[in-house]
Amino acid sequence: MSPFSSVSNETQSRRTTFSKFIIEEEARTGSDPSLTALLNDVQTACKFIALAVSRGALHSTAGIGTDVNVQGETQKPLDVIANNIMLDECARGGTLCGMVSEELPEPSPIPESYRHGRYLLVFDPLDGSSNLDVNVTVGTIFSVLLAGEGVTEPEAADFLQPGNRQIAAGFALYGPSSMIVLTLGHGVHGFTLDREIGAYTLTHPDMKIPTSTREFAINASNERFWEPPVRHYVDECVRGKTGPRGEDFNMRWVASMVAEVYRILVRGGLFMYPRDTKDPGKPGRLRLLYEASPMAMIVEQAGGLATTGRERLLDVEPTSLHQRVPVILGSSEEVERLTKYHAAYDRGEDLEFESPLFNVRSMFRSTAGS
Repeated sequence: MSPFSSVSNETQSRRTTFSKFIIEEEARTGSDPSLTALLNDVQTACKFIALAVSRGALHSTAGIGTDVNVQGETQKPLDVIANNIMLDECARGGTLCGMVSEELPEPSPIPESYRHGRYLLVFDPLDGSSNLDVNVTVGTIFSVLLAGEGVTEPEAADFLQPGNRQIAAGFALYGPSSMIVLTLGHGVHGFTLDREIGAYTLTHPDMKIPTSTREFAINASNERFWEPPVRHYVDECVRGKTGPRGEDFNMRWVASMVAEVYRILVRGGLFMYPRDTKDPGKPGRLRLLYEASPMAMIVEQAGGLATTGRERLLDVEPTSLHQRVPVILGSSEEVERLTKYHAAYDRGEDLEFESPLFNVRSMFRSTAGS
């Protein structure tokens, strides 16, 4: 046994691996064996990506140039590596008929030489990759959808399904430890990669988000672009015990959605990437299909809520592969409060408040474009 092991071999042998867990779920719920096989392919891909990320600057990026993806964002070499790993590992299993990636403008077909299945996979291969240079946790977000009856070569329209039709959703974390967080629609479970045995093992069963919180995450540098309901909420929190909430709040911002959501799953909190006026052509910043929808499914399955501020995220009907939406998710009490503020603002109600930095603000409808 390794001198670095904190548990005995006997304890390790009793742990439930990711593979064993999804096989047992298949037996318990009568789910499709092909879904089990697909999730096994995803976990294999995540192992390879975890290895690539862990090597950091040591990883060979020879022949991989810097490019701009369909989002207009500069790709890191590891973005390309992670994307290729997901495509290669998941295409060969015979469970998919198509994939959509953040890094590709159009759906990726399954090669004709591979057997085709009935599932669709959408993913962000390396969420938070802008943080790679500063060694902050990054991850992979994925969602599984069911192709329409008779669809063997899916087009973009076949992927445009609301989040409430997801079969499974999850994300991997590549940080101090490598993890996969998964929901099959029956709760949320976390698995930690045990490098001694090369398997993800169940370490966080049935994760639950506390209903209340005193912690929120938002990029405060965009304050001048926020809608009044968001400014009102953040101001209440920042004013702490001397403000209307009568409680001190902590503010966090990692700029890595996988890290933000994982923190919420472990200790509660609120994550906001709300609608703003910074770029009027974009109604939100995060992508609906492979960021917002899978994270919303996970958060709701853990007892939290996820909204655009005006609509349940899982009910948003996609109109394009890379559609962006506002995202507010986390502990239910705080999401409900912020949703009420949006509703009051949309009704034209005036909720004046005093901001120590920006003087008196109002939630009059006329300020929406300011």
